[in-house]
Amino acid sequence: MLTFRPVTRCKEGLLASILHQCYAMLLSDEPLYWQPEEEKWRQFDRDVFNNLETIGRCLFITCLDETEIGFASFDPRQRPDFGIIGHNCVLPRFQRIGFGKQQVMEVLERFSKMGIKQARVVTSYHPFFLPARKMYLGCAFHEKRRYIAGPDRRYDLVEYEISLR
Repeated sequence: MLTFRPVTRCKEGLLASILHQCYAMLLSDEPLYWQPEEEKWRQFDRDVFNNLETIGRCLFITCLDETEIGFASFDPRQRPDFGIIGHNCVLPRFQRIGFGKQQVMEVLERFSKMGIKQARVVTSYHPFFLPARKMYLGCAFHEKRRYIAGPDRRYDLVEYEISLR
């Protein structure tokens, strides 16, 4: 059974570990570009666990039975106009089963309960993120825009949005 648990039931380091595992292929294939992200993941992890009453409330751990398989984060600070979906990670051995989509639907439900009118999410145009782009479209998001994120067009970003009302 899939459940969504508060991060307060977990240990510091879990989020950085999940992010590292999810992006391990990118880290090994393109280390010069992706390895600097690892410190950002560790900082995100520290920020969450050092601010459980604020940042920590905007994140949940996804568990399959008792196994932690991923997490999703979100930012509702622009409410009621919109909320932003942040990380949406599922460990590789649990990917392509629909758990990422379930995480997104859980975030959207939370946004709706907060009175948020629209949800937005950004992902990369890099081929590695094609499953994520398909998933957002499968959740009824539509592409809002693409923008340049660096000298290599594979790293351009794609922003999606969905109306919640």
